[in-house]
Amino acid sequence: MENIYYLLIVCLIFWYFIYLRKISEYARSHINTYCNSENLQFISLARKSSRMSFDKKHGPHWVSIFEFEFSGDGESSYLGEMQLRGYKVDGVNMPPYKIN
Repeated sequence: MENIYYLLIVCLIFWYFIYLRKISEYARSHINTYCNSENLQFISLARKSSRMSFDKKHGPHWVSIFEFEFSGDGESSYLGEMQLRGYKVDGVNMPPYKIN
């Protein structure tokens, strides 16, 4: 009977890594779309944190925070932050940046 529990734990860990990868792909897609709409150059993306959260409006869900590097003029780079709630963008925070 204990082998079933070990298998369940392994499957949950495997699912967690696949889920985090899928969230990262959605984040990259959202950031590319955002940078294209704002005429910015997208440089890189990194996941800062992921955690399970619960509230009355959304119920249980994953909250992931990503840092992305971008450039407005092609010479300097800046760090912005995007928060995802599940697969949807919850907010984008960007510092003031220089444009062409």
